[in-house]
Amino acid sequence: MRHNMAEFARTAARLPTRNGNSRLKSTARSRWHARCVCARAVQPRRASGPNQGAGSMRFPGPFLAVALCLAISAAHAAGVQFIEIPPISGGSALTGAVWYPCPIPPTAIKVGHITLAASKDCPVAGEKLPLVVISHGFGGKFTSHRDTAATLADAGFVVVAINHPVDSGPDMSRACTSAVLTERPRDIGRVIDYMSAAWPDRSRLDLDRIGFFGFSRGGYTGLVAIGGKPDPGTGFALCPSGERPGDIPPDAFLNDPRIKAAVIADPGYGPMFTPESLRDVSVPIQLWASQFSAEDRVGVTTEYVVSVGRNLPVKPDYHLVVDAGHFAFLTPCPAELIASLPKLCADRPGFDRVAFHRDFDAAVLAFFRERLPGRVTSD
Repeated sequence: MRHNMAEFARTAARLPTRNGNSRLKSTARSRWHARCVCARAVQPRRASGPNQGAGSMRFPGPFLAVALCLAISAAHAAGVQFIEIPPISGGSALTGAVWYPCPIPPTAIKVGHITLAASKDCPVAGEKLPLVVISHGFGGKFTSHRDTAATLADAGFVVVAINHPVDSGPDMSRACTSAVLTERPRDIGRVIDYMSAAWPDRSRLDLDRIGFFGFSRGGYTGLVAIGGKPDPGTGFALCPSGERPGDIPPDAFLNDPRIKAAVIADPGYGPMFTPESLRDVSVPIQLWASQFSAEDRVGVTTEYVVSVGRNLPVKPDYHLVVDAGHFAFLTPCPAELIASLPKLCADRPGFDRVAFHRDFDAAVLAFFRERLPGRVTSD
């Protein structure tokens, strides 16, 4: 594994700057301009990864690609319920939403500045449904990855996303404190507890098939939830402004063995995850990195993500997204937000976030289908 990860690190280092030119870069960019995966066979995408050899990105084989397209075409539309999980021990409630397969056509549901295409509070369709929990990044919301949630729900998954109170706002006073490191993973445990014991349609879940999706600080959250014990003693800053974590006992980091597979995108606090701190991680992982995350100055770099992959005892399914910045993993923004929130919503020249997300969501779905196998019983 170390030999492979070193090869991928060298490949990442060879990628050009935004002003450079290379066949690797131009080929990768053109391939991100994809049509819907059901319009043709899923093709390989140019990137780097420890599963494939440098310069390739593994997508489903022809048989799985056809099955994936058929599944998407035949699936129910996404239903959505808005939830509030009660506070515990004087803490905060967790607010968010659940996406799930639904037999009723979607409508437009306005949530702040964004619109969800879903059917609100419609009946849940199916039995033995796998569950995926989504964790957003710094300042994010439960809607930050709504396209990925809807894609999974359309294909027969139940997906739950919440706002992490410590760094989702409106109170951000603790967003650069050690509370971030310990409270976020505990939020995930609370969400799974709620879905398995209190969600009104919990009887429709297959609790042996639980997955996790996390971006940025959500990626950190997932690495802890699946068995990681980060080392705050590395001195890595909690925020770009330089705040450092205090001493945190190892038992303060809550692991959750109920999670059986994880998708981790541009994880935050990468240097805190040493080989020793990741030694107990055993679930399959799909690991994503953006080429230009370092330019966004959010504490994530391609090298940090490669290091996490190298330190994992289980070789991840690694994908390097060429020409992408850190925020490319967020759902494409409505037009009115691209001008008002350019750091989050605008992409580098030549990178098409909408086209990328078609491929990204399809790859995430294929991973969870493979790693959380089972049969969904439709209503």
